[in-house]
Amino acid sequence: MGVYNQNNFRILFDAVNSILNQTYSNFEFLIYNDGSNPEVSEELLRLSGLDKRIRILSSAENHGLAYALNVCIDNADGEYIARMDDDDISLPDRFEKQINFLENNPQYSWCGTSALLFDNSGIWGRRIMVEIPEAADYLRYSPYIHPSVMFRSDALRKAGGYHSSVRTLRCEDYELFMRMTMDGYKGFNLQLPLFMYREDINNVHRRKLRFRIDETRLRLCYFRKLGILFPFGWIYVLRPLAGFFIPDFLLHHIKRNETA
Repeated sequence: MGVYNQNNFRILFDAVNSILNQTYSNFEFLIYNDGSNPEVSEELLRLSGLDKRIRILSSAENHGLAYALNVCIDNADGEYIARMDDDDISLPDRFEKQINFLENNPQYSWCGTSALLFDNSGIWGRRIMVEIPEAADYLRYSPYIHPSVMFRSDALRKAGGYHSSVRTLRCEDYELFMRMTMDGYKGFNLQLPLFMYREDINNVHRRKLRFRIDETRLRLCYFRKLGILFPFGWIYVLRPLAGFFIPDFLLHHIKRNETA
């Protein structure tokens, strides 16, 4: 889990505590402090004292999520590597069910889950992911909820981990999943919502134009490699740019309709 200036300590504690309370308990919890301010750094040290399974990795400078996750991958010893974000919640049996699935289905290199959507007011929706994503499922957006995913560590390392580049900022997971799919690795989504994904229903998050341009380039590159650029994939290449110009009220409507 990468942490950068998560100043809401209650949200941070709830995220950490949801991992510590997993029914599967044999794990090490790596938290990378990605150049956070002194107050957050002190809180992370305090949290590490709550449970011996927590290990804090730190940097004085902020390097970004992909870099932070690669450091965690390099320091992980387990057969599986699970993602987590500092503002979400993993339901208690998430690890148990994902490990059980991967143990019994060796053809899959990672396993995500569906999710409940929540904000400070509570749960407002759910996102049910495609069970066995194929290349065409990358057209709209990533078919995996990144912080819900558990990887086989050997597959993740063989794939080269995350690309830490200015070109993949804010879409490092999308790039990783498409690259691994292109290389023949397969992923699966458990249909049970074993994860709570924080997303404010009342706020439309607008990414900066430069991030949208980078994602457009990424889509063009990988859609071509995956063989999904034609006949209709090129339309989805432009999706990030189109979103920049859509009015807020319409984005809000789309957001509601994309939840189950």
